[in-house]
Amino acid sequence: MSSLTVAKVLNNNVIIADHPQYAEVVVIGKGIGFNRKSRDRIDLSAVEKMFILRSQAEQEQYKQLIPQVDEKLIEVIQEIVLHIMRQTGTTLNEHIHIALTDHIAFAIRRMEQHIILHNPFLYETREIYPKEYALAEYAVGRINETMNVQLPVDEIGFVALHIYSAISNRHISEVKEHSQLIGDLVGLAENGLEYRVPRDSLDYSRLVTHLRFVLERLRRGETVRQTSSLDNLMKREYPEMYMLAWKLTKVMEKRLKLPVYPAEVSYLTVHLQRLAQKKAEEEEPLADPEV
Repeated sequence: MSSLTVAKVLNNNVIIADHPQYAEVVVIGKGIGFNRKSRDRIDLSAVEKMFILRSQAEQEQYKQLIPQVDEKLIEVIQEIVLHIMRQTGTTLNEHIHIALTDHIAFAIRRMEQHIILHNPFLYETREIYPKEYALAEYAVGRINETMNVQLPVDEIGFVALHIYSAISNRHISEVKEHSQLIGDLVGLAENGLEYRVPRDSLDYSRLVTHLRFVLERLRRGETVRQTSSLDNLMKREYPEMYMLAWKLTKVMEKRLKLPVYPAEVSYLTVHLQRLAQKKAEEEEPLADPEV
């Protein structure tokens, strides 16, 4: 048996079918349900441009979602998912079909009700996940065009997190937590420095990138070799920045419930000291012109 058997047509783009290997599945594809009826056969070779939800839990969630969503949105989400897979060469976690469809449907509904949801971690998301952010820009553009809406730029950040979640196979809640933690750490650093780092600056990019790598190392359980000479130098030369770096690492430990190696404090101190120097340079009064 090398074909699907249609069990039920949910709409033009979604059917329930019997699969030779996975039993009952939800199949998503452009026009897959058009003019189909129960017991029709669909050759498995045609599944190339379709998506099969194999998980029973995912199937049930998607079935509940379908009646609430415009068919055009289902179609454009499928197009977007295919685009992401082609661009990344990655098989995405199938939950993206539910998560992204549900998120966008709700975002459009909010917009129609003039409810604006601000994304406080937009800049951090763009810095942490640049490839996913670019894919999200494409996605939001296609959604705006297809659905005749104008979703705000904040949505690009939210969509980027969904894309990263599907690519990395990490739950969206974990990805959001990661992004939020970096945003909070940047805020704590700025409060300690009494200096707002320009969001379009190289300094900001360096800080966010460093924090991202610290969190990734912690998540993977990687150790950082301790260099006592650097640690002693940082403590002696930059005591205020060293203490600020220590506070940031304690926040990481508490939020992630993972130990942070002391060497991370020293390396973070280097970044904070660079920002402190930048602040001092900007505050330095200009010399009076010679008369």
